[in-house]
Amino acid sequence: MTLSVGTNASPATLTKLRTGDHQCPQSGMCVTCLDGCPGTCEIGKSAVRSTELIYPKPYGTTTSASQKKYPVDYSHFNILGTPVGAIGIEADSDKAIFPAVNLETALGAKGDLKLKFPMVVAAMGSTKVAADNWEHLAAGAAISGIGIVVGENICAMDPESEIRDGRIIHSAEMEKRIRSFQNWYNGYGFIAVQENVEDSRIGVLDYVMGELGVEAVELKWGQGAKDIGGEVKLDTLERALQLKSRGYIVLPNPENPKVQQAFKEGAFKEFERHSRIGMVEWETFNARVEQVRAKGAKYVFLKTGAYGPADLARAIKYASDCKLDLLTVDGAGGGTGMSPWRMMNEWGVPTVYLQSMITSFCDRLADQGAYIPPIAIAGGLTMEDHMFKGLAMSAPYVKAIGMARSPLAAAMVGKNVAVGIKDGKVLPEYKAYGDRLEQVFVCAREVREMLGDDFTKLPVGAIGVYSYIERLTQGLRQFMCGARKFSLEYISRDDLVALTREAAEISGIPYVMDAQAAEVDRILGPSAKVTGFVGKTGKSAR
Repeated sequence: MTLSVGTNASPATLTKLRTGDHQCPQSGMCVTCLDGCPGTCEIGKSAVRSTELIYPKPYGTTTSASQKKYPVDYSHFNILGTPVGAIGIEADSDKAIFPAVNLETALGAKGDLKLKFPMVVAAMGSTKVAADNWEHLAAGAAISGIGIVVGENICAMDPESEIRDGRIIHSAEMEKRIRSFQNWYNGYGFIAVQENVEDSRIGVLDYVMGELGVEAVELKWGQGAKDIGGEVKLDTLERALQLKSRGYIVLPNPENPKVQQAFKEGAFKEFERHSRIGMVEWETFNARVEQVRAKGAKYVFLKTGAYGPADLARAIKYASDCKLDLLTVDGAGGGTGMSPWRMMNEWGVPTVYLQSMITSFCDRLADQGAYIPPIAIAGGLTMEDHMFKGLAMSAPYVKAIGMARSPLAAAMVGKNVAVGIKDGKVLPEYKAYGDRLEQVFVCAREVREMLGDDFTKLPVGAIGVYSYIERLTQGLRQFMCGARKFSLEYISRDDLVALTREAAEISGIPYVMDAQAAEVDRILGPSAKVTGFVGKTGKSAR
């Protein structure tokens, strides 16, 4: 099985192989490396630009996703339907229709954090692509009634932030991010703010809770795309010096006169700003949860990444003991605004594997009578079938699906298409639909009716986010209707089958040829001779 594609070349790093697909499977190098080649692969370009090739390109205008093919992923499971009955609604063909499926869910230890749709926009921090599109994304999340998390490093990365005695007292960028959601909040969803090591040192959570009315905060252990702290690129010496003075790791050291001279001479054009890694211990974690609650946090979340089984068990146990309001688990294979490219592909536990562990670990705690926190699963999930599988595989513990790149893509496309319409330059892709907003965006009229006169003030990309979520809404309802599950709490692991033995072994989801064997026996009666049906032994009885 081929697990990786283009290991020495990728569109993410703007590299390619001279020999095309003809590469050594292990090294990724061209089968014949030629003296005279200008060096178009990652090795070749690294010989010239060194550490610049660690990261996806072009920085600031793209998000990137893993390119690795894992042995088992969500495509190795299928959703079961049935023509029998209805759960959560009267079994009446005139009532059990897919628009009647209820997709509302609730997070929080008390179940009082309501979502109109089971989706949380996972944290996006100080990367340029997130900052440039945040108002559209946050407004779209608000009018759709879902959750959204402001990521790390916003305050210290804000050039105009006011930091006094080592504590943040004002950040226009943070205020903009929060108000972008609050201004459109309609009673469903939430906005939370995440904290990393640098954020904790300057008191970001104290600031947002005390000054900006934030009720939900998220402590961060990591993410699925990388095993280190966050990083961004800096294109001026002044910016590099500012962030070094604010406590960040900046490479190369902008305070070194020789580095300053090299930058001025054009030897390199960007500095790198890096965050520190956290150190997880029960005592300090528990103390931090108690601190933020004492200072006004109504809801406390934990975000963890694609770490191994022991760290996942630790996250679930800590979240249980502290009675957290949401645990987001982000698996490998998802996306990022800026992470080391090979780390994205070769580090961490893929989402399906993590989710299988989640089910097992939560079952163990549930058997002990422990509190199980609401869980959001993230890591490459983008469409309605992914959502159903994510909810079903770890039912009843997973209450929402975390996404980031896909709603951001919807915001970006929505913004660009709407701006083109307003400028009288409808993009060729959409000219066939008309030249007005309500003609091109099928949901624009619905949003206008929802907002009334405020529609003209809405960041235009929010229509794209709303439209994308409406597509997911109808698609998920259709899957649920086919499974005869008319509310989210009725989705179960029985709604899935594994298409391979390996997928079944990893997940505990029945292999398709073993599924519902007891029910088949009940319908047909037991028989010593079965034709065309594989029993639980996995061997055909003939």
